[in-house]
Amino acid sequence: MDFNDTPEEAAFREKARTWLDANAELKDPNESASGMLSERSDDATISAAKAWQKKKAEAGWACLTWPKEHGGQAASTIQNVIWKQEEARYSTPPDIYGIGLGMCGPTIMTHGTDAQKERWLPDMVLGQEVWCQLFSEPSAGSDLAGLRTTAVRDGDDWVVNGQKIWTTGAHFCEWGILVVRTDPTVAKHSGLTFFVVNMHAPGVEIRPITQINGGQGFNEVFFTDVRIPDDQRISEIGNGWAVSITTLMNERSSIGGGGGGGIGDLIRLAKSIEIDGRPAIEDRAVRERIASFYTQSRGVKLTGNRTLSALSQGKTPGPEASLGKLVGARVAQEMAAFAMELQGTAGAILDPAESPQSAEWQGRYLAIPGLRIAGGTDEILRNIIAERVLGLPPESRADKGIAFKDIPTGPPSK
Repeated sequence: MDFNDTPEEAAFREKARTWLDANAELKDPNESASGMLSERSDDATISAAKAWQKKKAEAGWACLTWPKEHGGQAASTIQNVIWKQEEARYSTPPDIYGIGLGMCGPTIMTHGTDAQKERWLPDMVLGQEVWCQLFSEPSAGSDLAGLRTTAVRDGDDWVVNGQKIWTTGAHFCEWGILVVRTDPTVAKHSGLTFFVVNMHAPGVEIRPITQINGGQGFNEVFFTDVRIPDDQRISEIGNGWAVSITTLMNERSSIGGGGGGGIGDLIRLAKSIEIDGRPAIEDRAVRERIASFYTQSRGVKLTGNRTLSALSQGKTPGPEASLGKLVGARVAQEMAAFAMELQGTAGAILDPAESPQSAEWQGRYLAIPGLRIAGGTDEILRNIIAERVLGLPPESRADKGIAFKDIPTGPPSK
């Protein structure tokens, strides 16, 4: 594998870097690498994010891989990766558009009508409207097809009732994509329909979920007799599962240029913390742990580079792409635990004003378990690797072919 830029990629990288130099400030080399864990959503932050998105769009740096007729540049996936790598080097507002531009927009492009594309895509590109994804429910997470939120036809509208959970950014979004059950008399995958919902419509109630790290990036959303016009239905009635798969495929193909994040922070911490009067970095056991973390993190990054290399050559990424999250999230969690251990009693302090490195490691330690659930749990990823990569037999499904209304729920009757 050749992980170096081709001449064309190097030229694109230089062009991106030139624009970023003129429009943003480089990050401090000592700045924490954990921006992905930031959950700031105050009005000033949202306004700054919208302004940055608009500036990128007007300069042609937004939605690079989208077709030109929808506001993109028809760029290659590897060019988009290069842009993200370069943008990550600068201090910019948090990205609040990942779900909308990476999942909602491409889904509408694939399954939406021309009128729907004209209605929603331009404002997405300019950042004027923020989108969320309303999929998971209290009883339907990994088994999304088991969802229970319903939509009943009433003239030209659909009346929606139910609950969604773990909806990222719902509290500052204008629109959401929503999959609901419209026919309980067929098998669970067959009775779903896909909609776009106005997050400010009457009957939509958004409640923040306070997480263990104090953040409120997730929400639960309740629908009480919410009316959605039929012209906001995406694709045919009953085709919701196919549309949802398109959304999830777009989610899993959103490839970044990360890997190895946090090692520099850990080394700086080990240099600043003392053990028996000497910098912790001089302790043999500490150095061995850091070396182990570096090796594992480097392996994740190089495995990701194999995917980038395949994309650069116009090939389809191989099964190695499934390993990044499964291994990377675990290593990140273990690294955070070790950093807190290095801090001694200060490792239990969550106050940024009192804890080393502004309690960054404590925040990571509390947030990372959620990342091991989001986008596919460890167990789901292992199933994917086992069944789709290793070719092992799939797990049995007791509800296969049964009408959703006939699937048993609750404890077995005596």
